[in-house]
Amino acid sequence: MLTFATVMKFLFVVQGEGRGHLTQSITLAKMLQKHGHAVCAVLVGKSNRRELPAFFHQEMPAPIHRFDSPNFPPPTGTDRAKTGATIRYNILRLPQYIKGLFFLKKKIKELRPDVVINFYEMLVGLAYVLCPPKVPYICIAHQYSFLHPDYKFPAENESELRSLKLLTRITCFRASKLFVLSIHEKQNNDAFRLLRNARNDEVRKTTSLRGQRPKQSNHQFVFVPPLLRNEVFAVQPQQGDYLHGYLLNANYADDIIAWQKQHPDVSLHFFWDKKDAEQETVINDQLSFHQLDDKLFLKYMAGCNGYATTAGFESVCEAAYLGKPVLMVPTHIEQACNAYEFAQAGFGIASDHFDLDALLAFTSQYKADPAFRIWVELSEERWMQEINNLINIKNTKNHG
Repeated sequence: MLTFATVMKFLFVVQGEGRGHLTQSITLAKMLQKHGHAVCAVLVGKSNRRELPAFFHQEMPAPIHRFDSPNFPPPTGTDRAKTGATIRYNILRLPQYIKGLFFLKKKIKELRPDVVINFYEMLVGLAYVLCPPKVPYICIAHQYSFLHPDYKFPAENESELRSLKLLTRITCFRASKLFVLSIHEKQNNDAFRLLRNARNDEVRKTTSLRGQRPKQSNHQFVFVPPLLRNEVFAVQPQQGDYLHGYLLNANYADDIIAWQKQHPDVSLHFFWDKKDAEQETVINDQLSFHQLDDKLFLKYMAGCNGYATTAGFESVCEAAYLGKPVLMVPTHIEQACNAYEFAQAGFGIASDHFDLDALLAFTSQYKADPAFRIWVELSEERWMQEINNLINIKNTKNHG
């Protein structure tokens, strides 16, 4: 009788822009280790404008290595980032990114993982096309929902949306599976393949007369719950008397300060990752800006009356799980899609500026969704089912 190995060794590659991919990777690393698997290293893309938060070094249970990777240009104000400016910014840094490609391939060869897990890092997809490693890889992010035929986009600039989908495709070239972090439980695998095949049949019928070749997707979509931090499940939410917030772009701080001066009776605790700022920047008795600290951030989240953010997937999911209404102010096209999706689900409201008056008004009518809490609490069970599927595939190949 054959005895199959049940331990897998994973290598993580994480897009370091923003907070969500970082916390997701910490959560999955701890989950894998809890079940006896190994994370041999974590490779994190870096940029000149953002430091890797201290909590990531403290909480990630694996060695961390940095490499240069594509990212958004440094902010020049509070306007949304434009795709054209982002492309120009990154073209000038191509030599650095080529070094990053070779760094990734070297680390994969050196560490010899069973599977590479990509948290939306573009250079991984490019590496598997230009200099493909022999190790299979999978991708994890909410952004992969953008590639699914049923995803509903907001009424945004079409060229921006095409660029977003192209970027997302690049991150997952030749990936074995796309794990979509979703706010809704959906049917997976066979149902999606049947849907895709049916749609491809329709496309073939409508394009055959024109002599066009229909586009097809080879990706297998797997919808899974958000990867929230363990600490989120441990806190007890309370109804507070202050507003909480996170600023991906520190330039929004002036708007927050101006609003608070007009509402001196409202208490505000906002977080940012502004370089060279103190751990806590006290504006007055009612307003403070804090450097990113995962435990302090969650403490203020649990006790707030409402949460204002730039529509990052992870923190909005944390707020929704804790029953907190959200104001979302997108800073780029990806966050605009997030804000639209969350607003449709009833998690909050979207705006083009930090309209805290609107947030205060929304708190009086907000009702938390109990189905979302149940879905999120299935996360570990669902993930370990998928990891077992990977083990079965590996063992079948090794013993077939």
